[in-house]
Amino acid sequence: MTFQRGNDLDERSYARHEGPDRTGMSNGRKPAKIASSTPGTVQAANGRGSTERGRDAEQTREDILSVATEEFAEKGLSGARIDQIAERTSTSKRMIYYYFGGKDGLYRAVLQREYTRIRYAEMAIGLERFAPEDALARLVRATFDSHIERPTFVRLVMNENIHHAEHLKRVEGLSRLNEAMIDSLSDILRRGAKNGVFRRGIDPVDLHINITALCFYTVSNRYTFREGFGRDLWDRRDARKRRAQVADIILRWCAAG
Repeated sequence: MTFQRGNDLDERSYARHEGPDRTGMSNGRKPAKIASSTPGTVQAANGRGSTERGRDAEQTREDILSVATEEFAEKGLSGARIDQIAERTSTSKRMIYYYFGGKDGLYRAVLQREYTRIRYAEMAIGLERFAPEDALARLVRATFDSHIERPTFVRLVMNENIHHAEHLKRVEGLSRLNEAMIDSLSDILRRGAKNGVFRRGIDPVDLHINITALCFYTVSNRYTFREGFGRDLWDRRDARKRRAQVADIILRWCAAG
C-alpha cells in the first residue's frame, strides 16, 4: 500500500489513475508442512503444489477485485456487468460466483477492500509519534493524498450513497476501523488541548467530517468545477496549493485562543 507522508506531492499523485495496486488482503493460508522422511519427498511436492495453487487462487481473487473496483466506480452497481469483469480478468462468471457469491457479494468485497485500505493508510502514519499540531497536519495531508490517489474510492462512496449505504451496512469490520480512526483523532485533540495548542471541546467526529469534506470535494467535483470555473482541481500546482490550504483551515479551526 503506497502512501505519501511528506509535505510535497509526488507527481504520481496527479497522473491518470490506472486502478488500485494489488496489495489486497491475504486469505491467511499457510504453506503445507513438509516432512523430512523419504515419503516426504512426495509430500513436499504436493505441499508446493498446494501452496502455488493457493497463491494462484489469491492472485485471481485480487485480479477480480481490482477490475471490479474500476467497473463499479465507473458504472455503479447497476451498470457494472459480471460478464465484462470476467472477460477483463480472463476468468468466468462461475469463478466470480464461487469466490464472491454473486454481484452484490463482489460489490461488498470491493467496498470492504477500499475502505480498509484508506483506514490502514491513516494508521500507517503512526500519529502518536508526533506532536499534536504536526500529527494533525500529517493526517490532513495524507487524507488529501489518499483521495487524489484513489478517485475510485470517492466514486464508490458516491455510488453507495445513492443506495443509502445498504451494502455498506453488511461490510464486516468497518465499524471497528472507523472507531480506531476516531480514537486516534481523540488522542490528537486531547494532547493538543493539554499542551494548549488546540481548544477544548472539539468533537472528533466533527473533525473527521471537516477533513473528509474538504479532501473529498477535490475529487468528487473535479469535472463540474473545471467546466464552471475553468480550473482543474487536479492541476499539480493548484492541487499542491489546495492541499496546504486544507491543512491550514483544519489547524486554524482547532487552534486555541
